[in-house]
Amino acid sequence: MTNPFRSLYRHGFARVAACTVPVRLADPQHNLAQICTLAAQCAAEGAAVAVFPEMCLSGYAIDDLRQQDALLDGVMAALLSLREASQAWGCVTVVGAPLVHRARLFNCAVILHRGKFLGVVPKSYLPNYREFYDSRQFTPGAGIAGETIRLGTDEVPFGSDLLFEASDLPGFTLGIEICEDLWVPSPPSTALAMAGATIIGNPSASTITIGKSEDRHLLCRAQSQRALCAYVYAAAGAGESTTDVAWDGQVSVYEAGRLLGESTRFPKTAQVTLADIDLDLLRQERMRMGSFHDCARQNAGTTWRRVTFSLAPSLDDIGFRRAVPRFPFVPEDPARLDQDCYEAWTIQVRALTQRLETSGVERVVIGVSGGLDSTLALLVAARAADEMGWQRDRVHAYTMPGFATGETSLGLAHALMSALGVCAHELDIRPTAMQMLDTIGHPFASGEATHDVTFENVQAGLRTDFLFRLANQCNGIVIGTGDLSELALGWCTYGVGDQMSHYNVNAGMPKTLIQHLIRWLARQESLGEAISPVLDSIVSAEITPELVPADTQGVQKTEEKIGPYPLQDFNLYYTLRHGFRPSKILFLAIQAWEDKNRGIWPAHYPDDRRISYNATEIRDWLSLFIRRFFGFSQFKRSAMPNGPKLSSGGSLSPRGEWRAPSDGTAAAWLEELARVIL
Repeated sequence: MTNPFRSLYRHGFARVAACTVPVRLADPQHNLAQICTLAAQCAAEGAAVAVFPEMCLSGYAIDDLRQQDALLDGVMAALLSLREASQAWGCVTVVGAPLVHRARLFNCAVILHRGKFLGVVPKSYLPNYREFYDSRQFTPGAGIAGETIRLGTDEVPFGSDLLFEASDLPGFTLGIEICEDLWVPSPPSTALAMAGATIIGNPSASTITIGKSEDRHLLCRAQSQRALCAYVYAAAGAGESTTDVAWDGQVSVYEAGRLLGESTRFPKTAQVTLADIDLDLLRQERMRMGSFHDCARQNAGTTWRRVTFSLAPSLDDIGFRRAVPRFPFVPEDPARLDQDCYEAWTIQVRALTQRLETSGVERVVIGVSGGLDSTLALLVAARAADEMGWQRDRVHAYTMPGFATGETSLGLAHALMSALGVCAHELDIRPTAMQMLDTIGHPFASGEATHDVTFENVQAGLRTDFLFRLANQCNGIVIGTGDLSELALGWCTYGVGDQMSHYNVNAGMPKTLIQHLIRWLARQESLGEAISPVLDSIVSAEITPELVPADTQGVQKTEEKIGPYPLQDFNLYYTLRHGFRPSKILFLAIQAWEDKNRGIWPAHYPDDRRISYNATEIRDWLSLFIRRFFGFSQFKRSAMPNGPKLSSGGSLSPRGEWRAPSDGTAAAWLEELARVIL
């Protein structure tokens, strides 16, 4: 029995298909056969909608043949045959055809589903420049509303005011615009999206010239981003007349500015691009972006007709045609990763520089452990000093060994401080920590091996306490090192601990991006040649708080307590950025992490760290994330210091992006996850 949890339609996705077929000019029956074959394939693949090119039943490049009765009769006969064939298909099919309505010829998109014509949308804007002469034959469809057209014996909704809604798939609302409609200053898809369309289908017959494909991509990407929709673009290709122009059959699918899929261009055979769009993501984006709905209200005026139908999508596991990045905070493309690292680094440096300029201090003070977070914060502090025109000895760096500090991390801390040329110090906190433990009557002071949370936090708290007093002493400010991932999980000591500082440059930086940023910085000559091997060693080391002395089980490992950072950053991104249900996050995490050989790992990711997690492990760590994120960590975030937002994935600042009650519970999220049957 198929587990419905594995169905993409269970989680707010819908499979869409952008199609192109080789046409034979003015031969509707031949073109019908091509369309039926590919539409049946799309239906078998579980697609919810398949979009074919403009005028694909007749061919686009037929000029005055468009007005010939014999051809128009053939197109109508092909449409009626297509309606019958569609009874066997679960997908909505969108095909282009010339149709006569009230003695005028229109360039139309016909929408069919399971043996029924759902509607006909005429092309709103007709190109009549350069190689295009559409106005010679066609009437523009802009402004046509509330009408019907006769197809065979059926009276079918006709107009540019149509939306097609699936009653059994929340968020599935299809709007149609045709080719040139996308190129005008105010495309119909803008109004369609503001009226509720989440998917825009564009049957197109755009000719190809040098560089035009890039223009199409730009328009599709921009419109999907601006209208917060999925954009399914299907252009004519093989078979169109090359009398004076050529065709490339470009098909692509965009979603909120992201390219989900495209086919090869200039095909000789039928081509289809299948992609799974995220209706939940679009709904969440629109819900959060109040300006989207403000604009919709301001431009409300059209009375829309909503054609409702039952899609009855498959609840079987039909695979997943969507790349799910394992590291959503880290781009997979090396060039984009370089750009993101540069921007994140520069934002951190400039933000700290601004704080130093306005605060009037003379120095910065920072604790250095030899780990990832303090390394990045120290690099930022050193570069900020450079930009301020300070000598680097105005950066006072302190490594503060405690009861569990290892020789390796201590050595890395000293090597880092030395390579950067900052004012380096070693301050042993153990005598003061032992005095505090003795004063409060802790068993460790009496010789017992009691390594509880008090034991750990005495060390963490003292380090921060020392830093604040040292900053007072030298007219400086304390630079925080804790990152976004730790704030999400509450993995920090509250109050006078690593949760507090005068300014936290890492507050918006997830752990997984820190690792890549440090690798990127290791390759930058501006930091000096001596720094690269030190950074390489730091980023390869085990992540550990080093608060509990090593025993027979080895050193204390952070990820054994709070989960693997790659998984927890994944959970954080989809919780914070999109507000997804736990079951959906689990579904996505399984797609990304169940098979380590699937998909693309980010650039510079070490081969020996490429691992996978089974579904049970993923669910268990997600459950822990939910308990920590929603259950008992918000009070720490409510009092967090200033720090710059870095990623579009979100911020946890209580003054900026994330506002939540300190006394909230995780009950609703845990209950939703508990209903999942793997």
